[in-house]
Amino acid sequence: MPVTVTKMTRQFLFNGVRLPDPGEHMSVDDVKALYAAQYPELATAAVNGPEAVGDKMRYTFERAIGSKG
Repeated sequence: MPVTVTKMTRQFLFNGVRLPDPGEHMSVDDVKALYAAQYPELATAAVNGPEAVGDKMRYTFERAIGSKG
């Protein structure tokens, strides 16, 4: 039985919004830093994943929830 290799693409999610992958050459932390300019909550967000979903590798950025003081 032949084995077929399929390249999986990355998918980024934050707060229910799918963020396009700016490029394979960027690390996940670089992608997070890039989108932090548009979504300031990403600066302190945690990265969950990757999770294989179909032919995609899904990374989820989750906001850090905490209390002040």
